[in-house]
Amino acid sequence: MMKKHKHQFRVRYSETDQMGVVYHGNYIDWFEIGRTEYFREEGVLYKDLEAAGILLAVVDIECSYHYPARYDDLVTVITMVEEVKRTKLKFKYEIRNAETDKLLVTGTSTHAFVNEDFKPISMQRQAPEYWQQIFDN
Repeated sequence: MMKKHKHQFRVRYSETDQMGVVYHGNYIDWFEIGRTEYFREEGVLYKDLEAAGILLAVVDIECSYHYPARYDDLVTVITMVEEVKRTKLKFKYEIRNAETDKLLVTGTSTHAFVNEDFKPISMQRQAPEYWQQIFDN
């Protein structure tokens, strides 16, 4: 069973376009919010990973749009770890209208564990305490 993290917020006016709907690129930003909050819920801050020399470089991202979000909608970003390997990690996302549960967007993002020189590393080997806290509990 995949662990799910849910994070809710309201759509801000600045996130909408002239048609009154959320600009498509903002959903990718919301994926990042979901990832960051996923780690936070597991007790690990993104900045702590970076301080430990572990960066999560985006190597692939997919986003499918099903229905638009609009200004002041309450939305939920649901984030799940779909796959974890030695040097990479794949997240799966659903963005839903929190009041109607209507599916708005689905997507995935794949990240390579890299060092500051963007060379692949094993997070499990470099920071086993974080690995265990995030993926083994």
